[in-house]
Amino acid sequence: QVQLVESGGGLVQAGGSLRLSCAASGNIFSINDMGWYRRAPGKQRELVAKITRGGSTNYADSVKGRFTVSRDNAKNTVYLQMNTLKPEDTARYYCNAYLNVGESYWGQGTQVTVSS
Repeated sequence: QVQLVESGGGLVQAGGSLRLSCAASGNIFSINDMGWYRRAPGKQRELVAKITRGGSTNYADSVKGRFTVSRDNAKNTVYLQMNTLKPEDTARYYCNAYLNVGESYWGQGTQVTVSS
């Protein structure tokens, strides 16, 4: 199993920045992809960004150019740097780890609220 703990959410004005962190523990050697998803009120959970163990990244079109996902394999941590935040970025952000055995794990989530 893998445990994921997110941090870094909060309230920020539009145009501001936040950095989310997600620390993994447990069966970390089985982790392939790590990523961030979000769920806004009344909407389905969506992919924000993900990164492979080798560093390849994938972003939702809505965050390209504003968000950057990175990963420190030595610290078993994935980050999401969010710049130029918009009110529509308001959501609960969840960290995800996908293991090489086909299992997927989720963190508890951290709230990001962007005021206009």
